[in-house]
Amino acid sequence: MKLLKEMTGWIPSLLDGAKITISLTIVSVCAGLVLALFLALGKMSRKKILNKICSSYIFFFRGTPLLMQLYFVYYGLPQLNIMLTINSRFLAAFIAFGLNSAAYTAEIIRAAIQSIDKGQFEAAHALGMNYAQTMKLVIVPQSIRRLIPPVGNEFIMVLKDASLVSIIALADITKVTRSISSSTASAMVYIPAMILYLIITAVFTLVFNKLEKKYSVYE
Repeated sequence: MKLLKEMTGWIPSLLDGAKITISLTIVSVCAGLVLALFLALGKMSRKKILNKICSSYIFFFRGTPLLMQLYFVYYGLPQLNIMLTINSRFLAAFIAFGLNSAAYTAEIIRAAIQSIDKGQFEAAHALGMNYAQTMKLVIVPQSIRRLIPPVGNEFIMVLKDASLVSIIALADITKVTRSISSSTASAMVYIPAMILYLIITAVFTLVFNKLEKKYSVYE
């Protein structure tokens, strides 16, 4: 009974942390999607310089740990130049997560675009469309339907990786949980914290599953 009462008292703080976790995930993935589209198109470009730049970006952010990227954005940039100091922990996390997510999502978008039948390109060309028009009006709209399942997976991954922001003292679920655990000398707070993570993950998984069924490429 006492434990249940304690857990109930922890919920408001954990919910505050959940707001940070969810907000960071949503804005990071959305920003990552926008940047990823340009990265994917750049990597597919026949212009060697653009191709190399985009390929190098994707290789770097996929090949180095997100934790190190977060450390560098928050602690490393100020040492390069004081003007690069980011005082907002949320902004620093957003930058690191957004840049990282863009690299992974770029590969998802590239695969989706390349999965479109080449006949679509030929048909658009026959109608007099240039490359940009073909991508904007024909290929990208069809690719969006194929993106939903992998982007949903990326969203869930970012949601769970958001726990890393506790290292820069951003008050997400994990940071709040550790603070409560330290102040109460009880590890029981991890039970409602994990349940909260499960609930959030389940809700967003359900949302993406519904979107996938609604816009299924097989319909």
